[in-house]
Amino acid sequence: MPPRGIPTLQLRHAVVTVLVVFGTRPEAIKLAPVIRALHQRSAEFRVRVCVTGQHRQMLDSVLHLFAITPDYDLNLMQPNQSLCHTASSVLQHLEPVLRQVRPDWVIIQGDTTSVAAAALAAFYCEARVAHVEAGLRTYDKHQPFPEEINRRVASVIADLHFAPTERARQNLLREGIPAHTIHVTGNTIVDALHWIVQHSPPASPLLDGVLADEKPLVLITAHRRENFGRGLEDICLAVRELAQQFPQVRFVYPVHLNPNVRAPAYRLLRDIPNVTLTDPLDYATMAHLLRRATLVLTDSGGIQEEAPTFGKPVLVLREITERPEVVEAGVARLVGTDRARIVAETTRLLTDPEAYARMAHAVNPYGDGRAAERIADILARL
Repeated sequence: MPPRGIPTLQLRHAVVTVLVVFGTRPEAIKLAPVIRALHQRSAEFRVRVCVTGQHRQMLDSVLHLFAITPDYDLNLMQPNQSLCHTASSVLQHLEPVLRQVRPDWVIIQGDTTSVAAAALAAFYCEARVAHVEAGLRTYDKHQPFPEEINRRVASVIADLHFAPTERARQNLLREGIPAHTIHVTGNTIVDALHWIVQHSPPASPLLDGVLADEKPLVLITAHRRENFGRGLEDICLAVRELAQQFPQVRFVYPVHLNPNVRAPAYRLLRDIPNVTLTDPLDYATMAHLLRRATLVLTDSGGIQEEAPTFGKPVLVLREITERPEVVEAGVARLVGTDRARIVAETTRLLTDPEAYARMAHAVNPYGDGRAAERIADILARL
């Protein structure tokens, strides 16, 4: 008891207001576990969600899957929108939200144009920024484009950096980011995948057919801007050659909606019996398809992180990756877009059990599925 005459102090923790901002499907997937972890601690956090909405169709399916209801939807999608238009729209429309919410923290994820613009808008409004998946680098500003510069912009602005790996942390330290602001958490994509596979596969004619047999399956994702033109042509020609060489193998390619991707894919692959071309798949279907796959051909970033969770070898259709951990761990190999190299490396994995086992049994460098929990703990402590 305090001495008589001295009032008892009523101590309580302040509730932290967090505004989570994202606009694309990959951002939504990786931030869904963070949003869930913060909502589970409602006594500590007041969570508001703002979607910029420039990838409307693909984004909405993820919001439904993870039961996320945005508090603010900027709905910025426009036909054939340019990067400049996207960035300026995010800056213009996010400012009123920031002024209204007055967040203690703005949480962003990854390296899209909406990430860079949201970080800048938060800075202009004097809100602190926490960057999930910070520190990825290729140190080539054109590969990947525009992601490399977007994430560097975010790192310059951010007050708190959640690095997925120790290598990412070292990248930030080399750039002069204060060590006390960097926390290695693992990658939240592992959290999302662990949650997805606990649930039954969604009803899908594609999955029903694929899961019903034991044929080897090669999953393909290819849509990067830097591969438009000759690069995507050569990727499709390599898949065509492989499908003809291995008629007993299924090749499944969910084709991005961008006409620069769809045109060569359908022109070169639509007549091959064991090649299945589909529209982009919802995330749950894609996750279960990845779990079923034998190996992956991809030029995207996220699937390089997802495949190790299921022990799936990855051939990266790029000359450089901002995720070198997967290459060092042995689960991925850079093959670029050279047709002969893609064919040779895929053939090796389909015909050499020892080579396949070496990649399939590699350790996942992206954590244990508790990254979102660590992020919530760190924000709570601060």
